[in-house]
Amino acid sequence: MKIAKFLTALAAGALIALPACAVELKIGLQDDADVLDPAQSRTFVGRIVYTALCDKLVDVTPDLKFVPQLATSWKWSADGKQLTMELRQGVKFQDETPFNAQAVVDTIQRNQTMPESRRKSELSSVAKVEATGEYEVTFTLKAPDVTLLAQLSDRAGMIVSPTAAKALGAKFGDHPVCAGPFKFVERVQQDRIVLEKFQDYWNKDNIFIDKVTYLPIPDTTVRLANLRSGDLDMIERLAASDIGTVKGDSNLSYSDAVGTGWLAIYANVGNGPRADNPLGKDKRLRQAFSLAIDRDAAMQVVFDGTALAGNQPFSPNSPWYDKDIPVPARDVDKAKALIKAAGFDRLPVEIAVTNDPVTLQTMQIIQSMVAEAGFDVTLRPTEFATLLDAQTGGNYQLSRSDWSGRADPDGNIQQFVTTGAGLNDSKYSNPEVDKLLLEARQSQDNAVRKQKYDAAQAILNDDLPMIYIGHQAWIWAYNKKVTGFVPSPDGMIRLVGVKKNS
Repeated sequence: MKIAKFLTALAAGALIALPACAVELKIGLQDDADVLDPAQSRTFVGRIVYTALCDKLVDVTPDLKFVPQLATSWKWSADGKQLTMELRQGVKFQDETPFNAQAVVDTIQRNQTMPESRRKSELSSVAKVEATGEYEVTFTLKAPDVTLLAQLSDRAGMIVSPTAAKALGAKFGDHPVCAGPFKFVERVQQDRIVLEKFQDYWNKDNIFIDKVTYLPIPDTTVRLANLRSGDLDMIERLAASDIGTVKGDSNLSYSDAVGTGWLAIYANVGNGPRADNPLGKDKRLRQAFSLAIDRDAAMQVVFDGTALAGNQPFSPNSPWYDKDIPVPARDVDKAKALIKAAGFDRLPVEIAVTNDPVTLQTMQIIQSMVAEAGFDVTLRPTEFATLLDAQTGGNYQLSRSDWSGRADPDGNIQQFVTTGAGLNDSKYSNPEVDKLLLEARQSQDNAVRKQKYDAAQAILNDDLPMIYIGHQAWIWAYNKKVTGFVPSPDGMIRLVGVKKNS
């Protein structure tokens, strides 16, 4: 009853008729988002929607610097165990609840304690969070954690309305209420997510769009066709093979940015009964699978030279990349020898994969490559959110998935491979890796952090709970009427300053 009353009241106050000349922006996404609750969600396209829906304490610039958003300034204590933030005044949530320090405390505690939350490992260093003033919040840490600011620049730092969170609980995603420039209107699964401009947004003078509609269209060819016909205004993750088409169309604009994330194949090594398979139990088979892949060839064919081959959570261009563990050359003979040593001649393998054409093409190439070594691969295509649910529940043997990347290196590795972490779908557990990654979080010396990541990567490269294959660029195409869009390595579509001219 409480939820029903809240939604009725929210709808009564939220349904404001848009003017006849309202400016609508239609954005084509490669996938549908999962639950629209920053505490629970994990999809990349969900984060794209959040850039319009949910402001964070801290934002990230295109050159990967942290800048104020809901927090206006911050400072660390001398011992690195306290982070104090001054908060923006005069901010309202989209249900008109006032934003203040207590709202921040409520959100962080929700992220830490709600059973369904995926943010727990991101905030595991936080011992307590307190409102030390009406617009001041202080984080006290169990030990120094230089990554906390980076966590607060993403979903862990998206502050939600305490009124809505209390009323909706784990069903907050059915009608999310945040403090971003656009408020939630409706969602139809696999069809659309609709937002409209929040008239009381603190930075409303820089919002020039009245309504934004996100449409999941997994097929890249269909997505581009809809853009060219005018049914869409912008698309993300343009296929590399279509770059020439976009650049040759006088009605379209093109932008790209080298990403900070990775493309990988997860191995189920400990997540439920399906981990009880040869690949899950014997790292030699995972090593053989990795050696059977020609990463450079796959990236060149599928991404037309816009992606880099990779074998770590950090790109070979990243200062965090361990050059002592280079991208392995394909070695079919060595792969066969490892398979034989594990007691097999040929091995059937099922790989869960998203049903978008680019990912399918990548995995069909890899399917052909590893067959030469002795792996008989069956691909199991599915919609992205469904694939993530299967990964979480352990309903997979191998699973092909991406990560969009983070400004701090911790965000590309810690939550995927440490024991009990929120995105550790492999359920990999190694106390030494846990120790090294915790020590990397605690040091403010980048040289020390690099040593810890290198040591952890040496172990992970041997165990291979995740088989990294490359790093792609983010590519956008949009109608020339759309101006003010700034591409960013995090792949987000920020709508502050974006206009759609008539």
